Amino acid sequence: MVSRSEQRFIRINLITIIVTLLVILAGGIVRSTGSGMGCPDWPKCFDRYIPPTDVSQLPANYKEKYVAGRLKKNEKFAKYLESMGKVALADSIRHDKSITIPEEFNPTKTWTEYLNRLAGVAAGIFLFLTVVYSFTYRKAAKRIIVLSILNLFVVGYQGWLGSIVVSTNLAQWVVTVHMLLALVILAISIYTYNYAKQLNKAPSVIMYRILWLKGFLFFTLVISIIQIVLGTDVREAVDIIAKALAYGSKATWISKVGSVFSYHRDLAILVVVTNAIVYKMVIDRFSGKAAPLLTARFILITLLIQLLSGFALAYIAFPPAAQALHILFSTLLFSLQFYLYLLVYRTSTYKQ
Repeated sequence: MVSRSEQRFIRINLITIIVTLLVILAGGIVRSTGSGMGCPDWPKCFDRYIPPTDVSQLPANYKEKYVAGRLKKNEKFAKYLESMGKVALADSIRHDKSITIPEEFNPTKTWTEYLNRLAGVAAGIFLFLTVVYSFTYRKAAKRIIVLSILNLFVVGYQGWLGSIVVSTNLAQWVVTVHMLLALVILAISIYTYNYAKQLNKAPSVIMYRILWLKGFLFFTLVISIIQIVLGTDVREAVDIIAKALAYGSKATWISKVGSVFSYHRDLAILVVVTNAIVYKMVIDRFSGKAAPLLTARFILITLLIQLLSGFALAYIAFPPAAQALHILFSTLLFSLQFYLYLLVYRTSTYKQ
């Protein structure tokens, strides 16, 4: 029987997953509106906990001040990369001219980025609560405590990396790592959620014997991660093209992206095919309201929305709403695939 303290942990953990997805949605809105540099400093925004609403609230030399701050922070980051042997990467940051270009104050972009940061703070609070409530498993499942604490450290590193995203003026590889870390945070949260839910259940003989299905699910997960990375690369290429065209001629952006878009589009076909196969595998073995079957159905719905948003981006001149939805549903698809993978995994392994 699940105790009240265990139920509380499961509930907080689920809320954490939902809030993390909302943070990713907020990040997608920031990207789609070009608000990534709406706050030129971090963790404050224009040296304030509550950002300004008008340029008159800023000092006359605010542009030079924040450029100088970025350069100073990037020098520290470059030295950190050099200590890891990434000399060429450190050198590319030092000589990136885009970092020296000041951003004009735009209240809409500033508050869009600020709300994104507030969402991140909310996620951090719930992750902290997850750690607090995880200690209810100190005797039954110490793994939940360890992973919850680890996730809190990952979020701390993610926050620091967010500051580097700002200081490097949205450097492509930093944005990609930032996105991958978001997937790690989600994966850990989903794992502890499922672990806690399965802890008091009897082992499922039906589920643990489908090892080949588990292997194929892992393959679909890998494809989804690659697809997300390629999508981030496409987005970065589009940003460069958009700036070069002064954000005009939207209909031509995709045609100028190059081969990375072709790879992203073609891999989408494989994503559809593999998930359709997974769905067929699941419906052949589960019926009614079985959790794997319901999850597989949600995967198909998510995949459909993801395809429609991708089509809108490619052929309807990048509508902002489609950009945000595309990012959200790509991570939601990964989340559901990972959860289905855990459901198919042998339940008895959750016993300590």
